[in-house]
Amino acid sequence: MKVHAYQEMYVHRAQSALGDAFDYAINVLKMQPNDFITLFLVSSISKSMEVGELKYVTGKSGIEILVDIIYETTGKEFEIEAEDRFFRTREYWIGWAVAYYQWYSGRSYSEIFEAVSFEKLQNMYYTLHEADITKFVEIMDSLLKEYFHETNLKRRRVRCKLSQSKLSELSGVSLRSIQMYEQRNKDINKASADKLYRMAKILSCKMEDLIEK
Repeated sequence: MKVHAYQEMYVHRAQSALGDAFDYAINVLKMQPNDFITLFLVSSISKSMEVGELKYVTGKSGIEILVDIIYETTGKEFEIEAEDRFFRTREYWIGWAVAYYQWYSGRSYSEIFEAVSFEKLQNMYYTLHEADITKFVEIMDSLLKEYFHETNLKRRRVRCKLSQSKLSELSGVSLRSIQMYEQRNKDINKASADKLYRMAKILSCKMEDLIEK
């Protein structure tokens, strides 16, 4: 059973808010999609939405979220007047669908946009925007598993430029265990909290960053 960061009753609000933020950023402010995504990902707002901070998943509109993102990341402060928009754009759908997938999967927005480009999401719109959201989830799961074929442990270790034996030496976790976790012959999700903590400390990440979704 999946454990979600916040209750399902709030998901629709989060979807609408992120959908509006994408729509207004790209179609009203004429921002380049990847530029807006970069600002969103480096802002604290993306992290707040991931953990279900009610201020962002239920309290603010998409336009208010957009203003917060731009102010936090660029220092530019301005007001955006809401426009009456009687149709849902492709960009709205992308924000709407990705917000649902983030809630459902528990993956970070950074992981999602690293694995699936905005351009690929645009192409998915034409066949999926009228389909049940579960179809989008199935496709996204497949794309992310294909992209992140290496375990989180291996990716973090390589990023830190550590060999398996060096990580073993520094963390006190046996070399054999590390090898088996990386080869998926042993489920790291069932590792003791102590082992996860020791490896995470050496790899400068959180324990949950080593867990496989």
